[in-house]
Amino acid sequence: MSVWDDLQGQAPVVDQLRRGAAQATPNHAWLFTGPPGSGRSNAARAFAAALLCDQQDPALRGCGECKACRTALAGSHADVTSVTTEKVTISIDEARELVRKAQDKPSTGRWRVIIVEDADRMQERSTNVLLKAIEEPPPRTIWLLCAPSPGDVLVTIRSRCRAVSLRLPPVEDVAELLIRRDGIDPEVARASARAAQSHIGIAKRLATDEGARSRRDSIVRLPLSLRNVSGAMKAAADLVALAEAEATSSFEQRDAAERQSLLASLGAPESGTLPPSIRSQVKRLEEDQVRRAKRSKNDYFDRALTDLLSFYRDVLMLQLGNADTLVNESLRRELTEYAAQGSPEQTLLRMEEINVVRRRLVSTNVAPLLAIEAMAVSLL
Repeated sequence: MSVWDDLQGQAPVVDQLRRGAAQATPNHAWLFTGPPGSGRSNAARAFAAALLCDQQDPALRGCGECKACRTALAGSHADVTSVTTEKVTISIDEARELVRKAQDKPSTGRWRVIIVEDADRMQERSTNVLLKAIEEPPPRTIWLLCAPSPGDVLVTIRSRCRAVSLRLPPVEDVAELLIRRDGIDPEVARASARAAQSHIGIAKRLATDEGARSRRDSIVRLPLSLRNVSGAMKAAADLVALAEAEATSSFEQRDAAERQSLLASLGAPESGTLPPSIRSQVKRLEEDQVRRAKRSKNDYFDRALTDLLSFYRDVLMLQLGNADTLVNESLRRELTEYAAQGSPEQTLLRMEEINVVRRRLVSTNVAPLLAIEAMAVSLL
């Protein structure tokens, strides 16, 4: 066992990080990039564990057995600070807190490690707060930033970081990880890894949640039911309703528990009107929860549209005569019939329509229903 075991299909990255952890003075800032599902955050946490590993022999660091490795991977090591966000962006106040934390000396290990899992979700002014801390870091602090691509962070930050580029692992490697780590049935693991297009987190969810598999199947089959405008409008409405219901169910209980915990910690009365000082803190919590719900919906829409794209990807492969392996292998007969009704040029245009909507949902305030209705009609 070692801290690198879950970095399936990333041998070059593991070699690079092993060498970095073995150095007497590693680079003070690292930028982990790769597509969603490639394991950026897992790689950063594994590297943090290796940097703090108790092994005296540098070549053995990252053993996965010592207390430092186990606590770093579990997120409970005193010298590892990890920040991620379930909101749309990381706020400037959160960035300032990270800079303050970076000034602290390590309490038990060789280094203080700061992991920013969503560096791409920082606005420019928040990133500028980090810039000076990364330009002139304390001698025992190491920054690990994660983002989908180098272009998602400011060039002034990027130029000061050692680049770590991950790729999506092969389907076989993801399936092997699910079988070994999570005890998933091999057939289910392979089908889930293929359907998730090697996204490790999505593959695990599909493998362990029958409801998730059913929802994905409904989304992928959507083009088969698009015969007229009214059908397209209904399909769009169903997709939006599913996303909103999914987001609501994901956070309803959590929101209530967070509110109850906050009230208890503030000593709020069990009934009656809350004092102004407590009301203001409850309001801030509710605002954070609203932002988190918005990100959840955006993420779900993006995932749903990615699944929809996989239908047209398979259609395109069939039309080009290169369909040895399909993402949606169980729909091969339906896909073959659909592919025979159109051309590769038409399929590419439909894929572009879906990608346009994905970009709009992320970068604008367009109403999801209107955007997805327009997309559904364009797919006819």
